[in-house]
Amino acid sequence: MDWTHYRFRSLWALPADPATVYAALERPEDYPRWWPQVRAVTRLDDTTGVLTIRSLLPYAMTFTAREARRDPGAGVLEVTMSGDIDGWARWTVTAAGPGTLVRYDQVVDVGKPLLRRFAVPGRPFFRANHRLMMRAGRRGLTAHLRAV
Repeated sequence: MDWTHYRFRSLWALPADPATVYAALERPEDYPRWWPQVRAVTRLDDTTGVLTIRSLLPYAMTFTAREARRDPGAGVLEVTMSGDIDGWARWTVTAAGPGTLVRYDQVVDVGKPLLRRFAVPGRPFFRANHRLMMRAGRRGLTAHLRAV
């Protein structure tokens, strides 16, 4: 087993229509306004940006995200990532009753030396840290959508 390889999946039920949710998710430069753990987003061009994230544990991760797929009709936003984490992440937005179901999938390898060094003993903490970050993201986006 590669202890620095991670697969994550999160499901968010949100109180807005899919088009509104998709519009919010396709603007990563706005994430720091509603997602506390997304500390900074710097656009490099229309399809590339540098993000810095930090959750509960005392480390930040910085990576470059490049758009791999933007398909509003299918409700898919996908990026490739390189830097402290390497891999990909995908948002899939679908209608669900009066609101929206968002599925977030991520497959990454951790490159940050400190996290690689603590890969085995730290793995449960890193996974919990990710869950906390995603929970805060869902809450933040829900509040943001209600304010729109």
